[in-house]
Amino acid sequence: MSIYILGIESSCDDTSAAVIRDRKILANLIANQDIHKDYGGVVPELASRAHQQHIIPVITNALSKANIQKNDLHAVAYTNGPGLLGSLLVGTSFAKGFSLAMGIPLITVNHMHAHILAHFIEDEQQGASPPFPFLCLTVSGGHTQIVLVKGHHDMEVIGQTIDDAAGEAFDKAAKIMGLPYPGGPLIDKLAGEGDPHAFTFPHPRVPGLNYSFSGLKTSILYFLRDRLKNNVHFIENHKHDLAASIQYNIVEILMKQLRRAAKQTGIQHIAMAGGVSANSGLRAAFRQEEAQGNWKTYIPKFEYCTDNAAMIAITGYYKYLEKDFSSQQATPFTRYSDK
Repeated sequence: MSIYILGIESSCDDTSAAVIRDRKILANLIANQDIHKDYGGVVPELASRAHQQHIIPVITNALSKANIQKNDLHAVAYTNGPGLLGSLLVGTSFAKGFSLAMGIPLITVNHMHAHILAHFIEDEQQGASPPFPFLCLTVSGGHTQIVLVKGHHDMEVIGQTIDDAAGEAFDKAAKIMGLPYPGGPLIDKLAGEGDPHAFTFPHPRVPGLNYSFSGLKTSILYFLRDRLKNNVHFIENHKHDLAASIQYNIVEILMKQLRRAAKQTGIQHIAMAGGVSANSGLRAAFRQEEAQGNWKTYIPKFEYCTDNAAMIAITGYYKYLEKDFSSQQATPFTRYSDK
């Protein structure tokens, strides 16, 4: 018998709902919040209000697209954290109410674990799933981690940022350049026409397999400050080379530690996950490692990179198989946790 799971994602500023049948996604819809562009970043209070407006229409449309009825669902899975508390509470409240009303199990999902398990969605366009154990570089606006994945529910963070995340570094660098929010995708687009070696920035020295991006952001800020003193049009005249150089340096910082992790663990199956895994420079670096015969790489389909409910639904599916259900007393958490 097929298992149908409703997945709900509301950790930040995207309201998303997905329906999965076993490992196949039947619907994966996202309502974006453009209002944050006016403020140069996500405003938590506005995000939570928008989630309240979007959540019922998005879920209704997801069920309609999947061509199933509410009564066909076996469980509802939702993001329990990490994320913005107000945003998480909207998804949590709806999922709990829906679970009670329909008499189906409730499943809490760790947002970061879900990014990794997106690799197990049955989709011809993203190829085979990685075998256990594998390493996964999870990179987003709020987190940067190297995770040793031993099973669907057995994951160990062996390296992580000690300050800022890679996605935040992209967005902050774009803001320094005067680009609109969200700046990460714009950096990626401009980099395609620039020289990645035009400008150099110092790389951090961090012990173990951890990361640091705060120093890089500061060096970019001071570099541009000094250049603008002599030429107020410096950024506009060099925006493509600047974007390419910034992207190259962030990707190299990510890859250096990942190579070290692969060497230390002896694992050659390497995956990526999270919003920054949509970055073309990072994807090219992964493909280069595979072309050189160093790794077997696993890159998710674009629509499963950024925050989406499909990854929540697939995680819910595997938890359903283990009967790993939650109670109505479960509370959201804002910072990363292994739970």
